[in-house]
Amino acid sequence: MREGARHPVSPHGLPWAPITCAAVALSGCVAPRMHDQFELNSVGKSCGLALGEVFQDESEKRLLFVVAPEATPEQRSCIIRWAKKQRLKPVIVDKIEFKDS
Repeated sequence: MREGARHPVSPHGLPWAPITCAAVALSGCVAPRMHDQFELNSVGKSCGLALGEVFQDESEKRLLFVVAPEATPEQRSCIIRWAKKQRLKPVIVDKIEFKDS
């Protein structure tokens, strides 16, 4: 480093680089939250899905489940966009087979 070189500092006299690095590091550590069923139904409805087709499980808050066997590509992309904004991983179930015993 050059002698006499100055580093940008915050108004409080702290260097910007460590503050910026800390903010970026912590932004990825936000824990996903559990959305209430009213909110999930609202999102599902705005994406053209039926009530109850979008849900979360308490044990895996990071996952957003979508059980919509005949969802269109537009409906899927709508849900996927919303899930990513919420830092959730969408799990789309598009086919269910029931076997007779």
